[in-house]
Order: sequence, then C-alpha cells, then structure tokens
Amino acid sequence: MLKVAILTDPCLKSRTMTENTFPVFKVDALVHFFRSDVLVVQEAKHFTKNDITPIPKPDSIQKLYMRILQLLYNITPDCHYMVPVSENIPMLQDYVIPIMSVYLRMCQFLPLCHVYDFQLNDLLNPRAKRTITILSGIMNFLNFRKLRSEMTADYQQSFREDMEKWQAYTKAVKEAERKIEKLMTIPPEQQVEAKELAAALTELQSATAHQYQKVSSMNEQIAEWKTEIAERSQKLNQKKVDVATLKEDITKLKSQIVESPEQLKNEMERMKANVKNIKHSKELADERLVEMQIKVQAVNQRESEIQLLYKLLEDLQGCMDKMNIQQEENKAVIALNEKMQKDLKNLVSEEGQLKRALGMKNDKISKQQIRRQKRKETREQHEQNCEGQYDQVHRKREQIVEEIRELSRETQQIKAKMQELRDICSQETDKAQALYERLQATLDQFHKRLENHVIQGSEDLMKMKACYSTLI
Repeated sequence: MLKVAILTDPCLKSRTMTENTFPVFKVDALVHFFRSDVLVVQEAKHFTKNDITPIPKPDSIQKLYMRILQLLYNITPDCHYMVPVSENIPMLQDYVIPIMSVYLRMCQFLPLCHVYDFQLNDLLNPRAKRTITILSGIMNFLNFRKLRSEMTADYQQSFREDMEKWQAYTKAVKEAERKIEKLMTIPPEQQVEAKELAAALTELQSATAHQYQKVSSMNEQIAEWKTEIAERSQKLNQKKVDVATLKEDITKLKSQIVESPEQLKNEMERMKANVKNIKHSKELADERLVEMQIKVQAVNQRESEIQLLYKLLEDLQGCMDKMNIQQEENKAVIALNEKMQKDLKNLVSEEGQLKRALGMKNDKISKQQIRRQKRKETREQHEQNCEGQYDQVHRKREQIVEEIRELSRETQQIKAKMQELRDICSQETDKAQALYERLQATLDQFHKRLENHVIQGSEDLMKMKACYSTLI
C-alpha cells in the first residue's frame, strides 16, 4: 500500500467533515462559482454539474484542484509534471507524479479551509458528498480571501489619500505661515503712517470732546434764551390784549361820561408813557432776537465744522475697521494654522500607527516565509520518501492495467446486456401501454353502461310510484 503523510495541524487532526465550521453549498452554486472565478474559459465551458454529481469525475476534479492551486500559489498545471527524478524510474511517473504533487499541495492548503481529512482517494476515486464538502470549504475560503483583499485594497487607497491630504496640509500650513509672517510684519512706511494717524486720532478726539462740551453749553444757553423769548412774547401778547381791552373801555367810558380836559390829558400822558415803555421793551426784545440769530448762525457754523470733523472721524473709523478686519484675518489664519498643526499631528500619529501595522505585517510575512521554507523542506523529504515507493507502484502497474482491461471488457459486456434489457423493457412497456389503453376504453364503456342502467332504474321507479299512486 502507498502511505503518504498528511501535513496538518496536530491539534486539529480529530476534526471530521461532520463538524464543519463553514456552510455546505449546493452543487449549482459551486459550479457557478468555480466556472466564473477559478476556471479558464474553455475549462469553464466544459465544467458542469455532472462532473460532481452523482459520481464525480476524477479528471475534472483534479483539473479543478490544479486551477485552485494556480490561483492561490501561482503553481501552473505544468509544474505538477516537472519533478526531477532519476533515470531508473520508469514511465509510470507520468501518471503518478502530478497526482501526488496535487495531493501534497492540497494537504498543505486545505487546513486553511478547515478541511483536515483530505485523502488520496478523494483524487483517484472521489465521492460526491466528500467532494461537495471540500469544494464548499474552498469556496468559503476564496470568498473570505476576496473580501480581505478588497478590504486591504480599500485600506491602502485610504492610506494613499491620507498621505496626499497630509502633504497638501503641510503645503497649506507652510503657505499660511508665510502669509502670517507677511501680515504680521508691517513695513516702515506704514508704521510711520500708523503712528501719525494714531497721533492725529488722539488730537481729534481731544478737540472733538472740547467742541462737544462747547456745543452742549451753547445748546443750554440757546434753550434758556428761547424760554426767555417765549415768556416775553407771552407778556407782550398779554399787554396787547390789555391795551385793546383798555381802548374798548375808554371808548365806552367816553360815550358815557364827559370828562374834563385835564383828566384826559393826564390819561393820555399815562398812555403815551405806557406805549413808550412797550416800544422800548420791544426794541430790547428785537435786539435780543438779533443777538440770538447771530449766535444761532455761529452755532450752525460750529455744527458744520463738527460735521466735517465727524466725517474725518468716520474715515478714521473706517481705517480702524480695516485694521481690525486685518487683525481678525490674522487671528483666523493663526487659528487655521493651529488647526492644521493639530491635523498634522493627528496624521503623524496615524502614520506612526500605519507604520507599526506595516511592521507587524512584515513580521508576519517573514514568519510565514520561514514556515513555508520549513514546509518546503519537509515536503522535499517526503517526496524523496515517495520516490522510493514509486518502484513498488511500477511493479503493480501491469497487474492493474490488466485488471483495468478486464474491467473494461466486462463493462462493455454489461453495457451490451443493459442495452438489450432496455430494448426488452421498451417493448414490454409498449405492450403494457396498449393493454392499459384497452382496459381504460373497456372501463369507460362499462361506466357508461352502468350510468344508463341507473338512469333506466330511476325511470322505472318513478313509473312504479306513479302507478301505485293511481291505484291508491
């Protein structure tokens, strides 16, 4: 017997196919997956459901395993035939070498798919249930591998985008620092102008404060003068009303009483004196009005001057606002610079984490390479042991070939017998079908006769009932 060591994890040898950690897919799903993702165009066309069920075809299963190994480890099907051997090994190696190579490599690969009991019989004489389970494990592993490769590709893409952003941020930070330096450094000409403007502002502020005080005092005096004018105008109006009432009284009294000329003279003198006093007070009021108008004109001139000063102050305020806007822009640029520096620190920390992750991955890859090297050495030793066993296989080759020939003859005879039996069965089925059709026709006729008899019996009963009723 040919004995080959299976390279699996010793702590997982006890697992069997009844304890699967992956789902067992249907045959249609397996065929669709391997035709679309594993096999080449011509092989995918020829690979069908009949290659797996009800009896798997060893050639198609072996080709499928070779394509899976090519997809995973880049081992082409030709590499399974290219094994260095000595000159004494006969031509049996053309059949045994590729099968043993596929078997050994599948024994190394299938533990990754959580299949731990792969046998040589699964290549030479595969069974449907075991083949479906093995292919389901391989399909599950390939889907997991595809998902992880997409995740790593997305991770690498995001890492590249983050690096590009980091470079753009560093450039933007440098440009912002240059702009901040330009904005913070005031040229000497502008410094002199700023000092002059500040001195002019202080002088204008002091002058405007003094002028505001003067204007407030003048407004108070004008308000007092207006109140005095209003009071005097009221007094004049009252005196005019009194004079009109006196004139009316005089006219009344003249019509009633004939006065002496001396009293008339005295009253006229009194009236003249009163009129003189009123005229004098009116002239004084007019003079006061003229003085007040002059003062109001002076106040208007001061107001125009104050408006000019106010315009100058507004211009200065605009300049100050522009300075404040520039200062706010400087503050915003400083804040943006701080934010960019924080983002840069975060990116640096992320870069450090990514470098650590890459270091861990590189360590894992180096460890995996060491393990592969060890497995390769053990495989080479195992292959050397297998080469010693190939001689025994060659001795039995002729016996197996003869047995295969006898089996092929027997199978041909059995096929001929099966064909004869099929012909006989087809003849018997034709006869049975004819008998069945005859019986069906006779049964239909019998049913029709029964229905006619039933109808006639019911009619006879009705007639008998009618006759019985007439007799009664």
